[in-house]
Amino acid sequence: MKGQFLDTFKVFLHSRPSIDARLESRYSFLNNNATKVTGIRLGLSFRRKLRVGVGYSWLDTEVSDKKLITDAFGNVRNANNYLKFGYVCYYADFVFHKTKRWQLSVPIQVGTGMYWSQYHDGLKVVKSQKRLLLFYEPGITVQFKITKWCGLGLDVCARLALRNTNYVGNKLNSFVLAPKLLIWFDQIFYIAVPKSKITKKYGPATW
Repeated sequence: MKGQFLDTFKVFLHSRPSIDARLESRYSFLNNNATKVTGIRLGLSFRRKLRVGVGYSWLDTEVSDKKLITDAFGNVRNANNYLKFGYVCYYADFVFHKTKRWQLSVPIQVGTGMYWSQYHDGLKVVKSQKRLLLFYEPGITVQFKITKWCGLGLDVCARLALRNTNYVGNKLNSFVLAPKLLIWFDQIFYIAVPKSKITKKYGPATW
């Protein structure tokens, strides 16, 4: 089984890849509130069965705790202390089952970045020390192909923070949902320009 997987992997890597470019939103929970992490990805797709690449993601929702501070005017009060983070992610997505319209794959993502908190003291933004963020996201992806050039998908993953601190362990570990609207621009090109040299060489998908 291991030998067959390695042989398949080598076939993918020796095939001509296409570009995998995505703008995505991933939904999870922080402080028991629904949050959104926005990201961009750029990588390579091998025969539409193996995708690998890199991207950048950031927290795109306001998440805060109350913090007792002495503000710039000497007043003791509660302030909103906001969580912030951003990270570079490295991803791989391997398709293990495919029919005409349905596809199941195993996405794996590893992230490295920084997280910190910040509040406003009345005159300026006060930031905490930035700390290293490491996490691992295993999961499964379901994809439904509507036409040759568009479809719908859903990632269901678990975000597991690897940095051993109470804040990361308690706040960042979560299930992650990423609904997708999938558009294959190469297939749109093939359909729109059927007589081009590129279309004749690579051709539209049969399905």
